[in-house]
Amino acid sequence: MACGLSTCFKDRSLVRLLIISNMPHYRKDGQVLGWGPTVQEIDHLAGLFNRIDHIACLHPEPAPASSLPYLSGKVRLIPVQPTGGTRLRDKFEILSRFPDYARTIRRELPGADVVHVRCPASICLLAILMLSLRRQPELRWVKYAGEWQRDGREPASYAFQRWWLKKSWSRSWVTVNGEFRGQPPHIRPFFNPCLDDTELAHAGRLALQKPPIKSLGIVFAGDLNPNKGVLRALEIVRLIRSSGVDARLEVVGDGAERPMLEQKITEFGIADAVTLHGWLPRTALGEIYARNHLFLMTSRTEGWPKVLSEAMAYGVVPIASAISCIPDYLGKFRTGQTMAWDDLPAFAEAAMSYYRTPSRWKQESARAMAVAGQFSYSNYLKQVRALLGLQ
Repeated sequence: MACGLSTCFKDRSLVRLLIISNMPHYRKDGQVLGWGPTVQEIDHLAGLFNRIDHIACLHPEPAPASSLPYLSGKVRLIPVQPTGGTRLRDKFEILSRFPDYARTIRRELPGADVVHVRCPASICLLAILMLSLRRQPELRWVKYAGEWQRDGREPASYAFQRWWLKKSWSRSWVTVNGEFRGQPPHIRPFFNPCLDDTELAHAGRLALQKPPIKSLGIVFAGDLNPNKGVLRALEIVRLIRSSGVDARLEVVGDGAERPMLEQKITEFGIADAVTLHGWLPRTALGEIYARNHLFLMTSRTEGWPKVLSEAMAYGVVPIASAISCIPDYLGKFRTGQTMAWDDLPAFAEAAMSYYRTPSRWKQESARAMAVAGQFSYSNYLKQVRALLGLQ
């Protein structure tokens, strides 16, 4: 692979990072805000570079509560038009945006010392194709955030991006969620960061004060859409309560499914057991983790969601879909359980097993807290330094 930063750039102040992604951004009171977890990740990356330029999507609608401003003065947004959707007209709209995406990427690449592409997305597909035709910058890093080894149906562009990246035609390091046999040497496993050291210490203190299991506290966090499976979460809670186990569910997130979910909560007879919070700031989410016992992840497809390790830092034991690297990691960490994303009785039984054996939950809660440090930003920056050759 290319030379590292420490040998390529003796004057570290010259180093400029160019990020290319489809991360949503918004304007509020003259300030640029973006998807909170990724904003925090990029803010931490800014400690390794003199300047970060981020080619990403700027949306016209109001910023959701999950959005945050960049705190580092080193990050500059280079906005492009957003695309996406499932309709045929949406697909044609993506193609119509490609010339503008290509012009923007071609304009910004020459001044970059390092380029970082965050796949999978349509603009990222174009970026890795363009990098295959260029020699500069030599140092390239692609983060593939989705499932690296996917068995079920998915957009054809996602499968193509993985295939292209495996071939190394973009001459990039590729970091993925999980460890998989038989991967080429440029494919590297990376832990997805979520908390800094101060947040980890605070989470650990709150976890030690967590109440015993008298009523089973469950958290769901994510977009309210069919893939994330919040309706399945409601059905799981209904199954638990119908078995005579007292359980409550706190849902953090918002989306198009919310009106339907409100109707289902009433229909299922669990209105007294479910709270829909909408999007919450990070501090409020930590308070919810602190008072609950289990994290429910019922997605059909994921890489390693940041909310999973966030919850673990607070001693919340995960019950998750058996997808991507999640079964391997939880098995290695000896905490939590996984099952098929659509096996709702198995989810319910797993939750009830902790209610019946609280000593087991306590052991696994402690293990979850112990491994959460591997998903810290300090550990992440060590990984990035090693990958890029920055000493």
